[in-house]
Amino acid sequence: MPLVAGVDSSTQSCKVVVRDAETGRLVREGRAPHPAGTAVPPAARQAELADAVARAGGLDDVADASVAGQQQGMVCLDGYGAVVRDALLWNDTRSADAAAELISDLGGGEAGRRAWAEAVGLVPVASFTVTKLRWLASAEPRNAARTAAVCLPHDWLTWRLAGAPGIDALRTDRSDASGTGYWSPATGEYRFDLFGLAFGRDDVLLPQVLAPTGRAGRLRTGALLRAGAGDCAGAALGVGAGPGDVIVSIGTSGIVSTVSDVPAADPSGIVAGFADVTGRFLPLVCTLNAARVLDAAAAMLRVDHAGLSALALSAPAGADGLVLVPYLEGERTPNRPHATGAVHGLTLRTSTPAHLARAAVEGMLCALADGLDAMLAQGTTVDRVILVGGGARSAAVRRIAPAVFGRPVLVPPPGEYVADGAARQAAWMLSGGPQPPSWTIGQAETHEADAVPAIRERYAAARANIVDRAD
Repeated sequence: MPLVAGVDSSTQSCKVVVRDAETGRLVREGRAPHPAGTAVPPAARQAELADAVARAGGLDDVADASVAGQQQGMVCLDGYGAVVRDALLWNDTRSADAAAELISDLGGGEAGRRAWAEAVGLVPVASFTVTKLRWLASAEPRNAARTAAVCLPHDWLTWRLAGAPGIDALRTDRSDASGTGYWSPATGEYRFDLFGLAFGRDDVLLPQVLAPTGRAGRLRTGALLRAGAGDCAGAALGVGAGPGDVIVSIGTSGIVSTVSDVPAADPSGIVAGFADVTGRFLPLVCTLNAARVLDAAAAMLRVDHAGLSALALSAPAGADGLVLVPYLEGERTPNRPHATGAVHGLTLRTSTPAHLARAAVEGMLCALADGLDAMLAQGTTVDRVILVGGGARSAAVRRIAPAVFGRPVLVPPPGEYVADGAARQAAWMLSGGPQPPSWTIGQAETHEADAVPAIRERYAAARANIVDRAD
């Protein structure tokens, strides 16, 4: 049976899966860690990909491959294809002021936000590539002047796997292009006017945006390379999500997304109108702080994740009024890039490890529940909530989520769903069929609990008191 490979170059590590193209059976896999940081040399990501591929037993026997990865970064190349500066990743917030400037450039306030939403389906925040370009033009004009091409991290990895044949061979896909801030999911076209507004010039090569069935090149073995995907779209394809499914992904970032037949344009900027990899759309809400909130709480309490989960489940729902607002690295939703986290309701009664563990889990989930509310306000239909990502492996997260979200939660078996989505994309292209192949991902668990509205009410009150350090 033919084999396909899927790659997930995410924030914390690179994962590679090799699967049977027809059944989806996992044949082998490998992973390699990424160093911490929000600005990284792209060559380091390539080295870590090579390490993960080696740990997965290589790609010599695969027929097709696809790369998914973190969205909204910025890789700048000169005319010879050399990297101009370290890549800025999605969670680099140095361009927060640039985001405000770009909104002002289109009228400011509600008018400016609406103009951006109507143009490209999103409102600039520090995560998006368009704001990083404005920052680069202002802060590093020499590097900006050297820049002949701009691409995204997964585009660059795909290009390197294809042998880096020249910057005119750069390719991307709809899902990743939709997070740049200068490509419209509704029209399928680049907005070079907005690119030029941000960067000061528009004579820069941008990757060709491939259709869902497009190909981006070949591996040295001759295997085809596909368009790839942004991580959110890859995960949606990996779990087999369709209209009516809301996916809550708890990784380094928190993502609430859904597959839609129509593009989104939310002038508040909370819901970003992304595209998926099948030709549909993927409106989503992203928080900067998700699984690492659990990491931080576990470190403070000097326990592992199993210990954190046990502590959280030993405390009552609502943690007796203790609330943790988890803005540990600023926040994107709401747009508070300079904010810090805070603990409210600390008393003698709540000064226990169990209460803090519970408050950390509930705070992280409340931030995601705010995203779910924003999706509902945009008219999203919720038939199922599917919980995935590293954070979903926590028993406390699985059991507390229904009480916070106010609805049952479906948890598929643990898996690398972004890499699986990339592999499924490769299998789809290999088959030539009209739809991605149907792969069985295993038996999902359903978790139910009575809603506890007080958790969200206390969280909302505490969140309202957060002060931005830049204020």
